[in-house]
Amino acid sequence: MSDYFTLAEIDHTAEAVRARISFQPKVGIILGSGLGVFADMVEQAIVIPYENIPLWPVSTVWGHAGRLVTGKLENQDVLVMQGRVHYYEGYSMAQVGLPVRVMGRLGIQILIVTNAAGAVNADYEPGDLMLIADHLNLIGMAGLTPLRGPNLDELGPRFPDMSRAYDRPLLRLARQAALESGITPHQGVYAGLVGPSFETPADLRFLRLIGADAVGMSTVPEVTAARHSGIRVLGISCISNKANLDGETLTTHEEVLAAGMILVPKLTTVIRGVLRHL
Repeated sequence: MSDYFTLAEIDHTAEAVRARISFQPKVGIILGSGLGVFADMVEQAIVIPYENIPLWPVSTVWGHAGRLVTGKLENQDVLVMQGRVHYYEGYSMAQVGLPVRVMGRLGIQILIVTNAAGAVNADYEPGDLMLIADHLNLIGMAGLTPLRGPNLDELGPRFPDMSRAYDRPLLRLARQAALESGITPHQGVYAGLVGPSFETPADLRFLRLIGADAVGMSTVPEVTAARHSGIRVLGISCISNKANLDGETLTTHEEVLAAGMILVPKLTTVIRGVLRHL
């Protein structure tokens, strides 16, 4: 297990991908749990299973197909991760961040990162979209970051600024695209935890107290790696389950995947709208 990757290793992975694709993608998209069918919309698609890419971590969770899909969407050259990996699967943070660092070396300028998230805000309902305005890096506060190890100056600074982790012009584009299609998205703060256990009612009450609106087990390490490399980020959470603040309901992965299937049309509408306006 790698604690960190050298620039030569990152570039080796990037070259292996570049050799297989015929486009120069500028937009990367990461699809969360239950959202993978979005990748089927990519035109002129070239599909590369993760296991065929050197050093690339392979998804082990049901609902993450584990394929890299390149092609065109809304006349934009895109690179779509159909599923991601998580720290709880046994990967190091360096491995979790590797795909985004490879994207940077491939010339990706914008990253659209999506996830299935649980509601913390009591006003959120399953089926809602939340545009991520900021995040709580509870994983990183505990020392788990893809930036651990020698800094790669060719990628970014030793101490990257995270005051605008989520790009404000992209956030406005996403809101505009949603409203034009009759979708009213929330805008809030995403809390990143390790998982894989779902949160206790006390966890959720704590997260609500410190300002979280939604919670999940991904995204934050990827955004950290992206911002270190100067990639602009748009984050979208698909709310899959209601806040279980009283402990009266159970949360399951099956519920998350089922909600993802319902949310894909909304997510598709927003992402396509953003791509059209770029």
